Parts: sequence; structure tokens; C-alpha cells
Amino acid sequence: MLQQRLNGVRDRIRRACERAGRDPSSVTLVGVTKGIPSSRIAEAIAAGVTDLGENRVQEARQKQAELASAGIRWHLIGHLQRNKAQEAVELFQLIHSVDAQPLAESLERHAASRSRRLDVLVQVNVSGEASKSGCRAEDAAQLAAAIARCPHLTVKGLMTIAPLAADPQAARPVFRALRELRERIGQPGWLLSMGMSQDFEVAVEEGANLVRVGTALFGERTP
Repeated sequence: MLQQRLNGVRDRIRRACERAGRDPSSVTLVGVTKGIPSSRIAEAIAAGVTDLGENRVQEARQKQAELASAGIRWHLIGHLQRNKAQEAVELFQLIHSVDAQPLAESLERHAASRSRRLDVLVQVNVSGEASKSGCRAEDAAQLAAAIARCPHLTVKGLMTIAPLAADPQAARPVFRALRELRERIGQPGWLLSMGMSQDFEVAVEEGANLVRVGTALFGERTP
């Protein structure tokens, strides 16, 4: 069943790329494992999922200890508090949710102590919803510049979360705005992390390189 879902998601990504005139290899599927038991994640790894996204540091630590996940790239996609920065540096290869300079400075300090470079994305609250994390769009360039001054951090692009809506097309203006923001402030090759189970095809059409898919891949989570 999971293999069928994975094949279905990949096919939807491929067809969205065709509509947009894009190469499907430019889009990475990040399987969102929040609330998913390690046995199911192991099944996804066996099926060929190579990128996994967690919302919480503690949950990622437990799952990484339980899984034989060599070769897996772990993404932190949830809000990160500064007091969890050290653990995040230890556990993740890409942090999608850097939304403030003090957090970046904490990550820099801990990355330096481990003599490693850490890839990060600037999270932008494009929709302006009070319930969502992320810097304001007008502050993104300044935050990216501050991160670029951190010797052990590398800005790889931008991330956003669209408002939840019944119609996936409602997310299109948010995704388009993030792409346009990248064009104004970004470097060639900057990635866009946007799109989840309900709207990832629209995100791909608007330029997403990383889509964060949980329910469409793993099915509904058990409460």
C-alpha cells in the first residue's frame, strides 16, 4: 500500500512538472514522518524514500535511534526553538525553519562547535497568518544576509507554509509570491520548500524544489 501511495505521489509530481515544463528531477519528495511509527518509516525507506522531514527534534532523535537510516537525509520542517538548536545541528542535514537572526546565531555557534557546515532555509510567512512562524517577506533579504555572514551556515533557499484550504488553487498566490521573492533576493540555485499533501502539485507548478508530503504518502495518522 505504501509503495502504491509513493508511486502515486511521484506520478503526480511528474505530471505537475510536465504542465510547468520542468524536469521532475528538480523536485525532491520529503516524506513527513510526524506521528508515523518507525516501522512505517522503515517501509518508506525500503520503498525508496531518501528524504524524511520531522517537525520536532525529540521525535527525530527517537526515530533515528530506532531506524537503520544510513543514507537518509533528515529535514527539520517544524518551528525550532533556540534551546533545541544544539540537538538540531546534531540530527538534521537541512533545517527549513530559520525565521530569526537569534536562532541563526545559535545554530552557527553549535555548528562551529562541531566543525560542520549546516544547510538552512529562510522560513517566510508569506500569508501573514498570526498562527504561522516565519519572518515577514520584507525582512527575508536582511535575514538571509545575516545568515550568510555565519561561517558555518549556508542559505539554500526559502520555505513557506500556505494557508489550509479545501481548494489547492487557493495556495497558488502564496507559492507564486515565494518564487517571486526568490527572484528578487535569492542566488542562482536557491531552493523553494513549499507544498504539502493538499497542494503540492500547485507548488510544483509554481517552482517548488522540496515538497513536504505526509498524509498522501503515509495515509491518515492515528490519533
